[in-house]
Amino acid sequence: MKEYKYKINGHEYKVNVGDIENNIANIEVNGVPYTVELEEEKAAKPVIKRVAVSNDAPAAAPKAAAKPAAAAGEYVIASPLPGVIKEFFVKEGQQVKASDVVCILEAMKMGNEIHAGKDGVVKSINVAKDESVLEGTTIMIIA
Repeated sequence: MKEYKYKINGHEYKVNVGDIENNIANIEVNGVPYTVELEEEKAAKPVIKRVAVSNDAPAAAPKAAAKPAAAAGEYVIASPLPGVIKEFFVKEGQQVKASDVVCILEAMKMGNEIHAGKDGVVKSINVAKDESVLEGTTIMIIA
């Protein structure tokens, strides 16, 4: 049984979720048992991505090697959580202040502002727009 705590309109609720069988969940809210009927999940349609292919197109270039880690005196901006880089507001060589927003990281359908964290110059941007990143991935380096 999983236990959750919620606060709704200033009232605290302790919710225990028990077995779920055939779309019926047995839960307990503040010690009161309930039987909850869940909506049936509909099978998601597969997403088909279509791409144009040309016989004249050159072969894809191999992905560039990862840029080197920060040297002494440099500051690494790392992804605080897994997500997708949606937008950059700086370029390599640009002067930044610690409070400047350097990019937007989308995680769980929310845009998270990533700040420079240190005054300096953007030495390198290590990821691309629309690239998925894991927690701890180096986004950029400030010198």
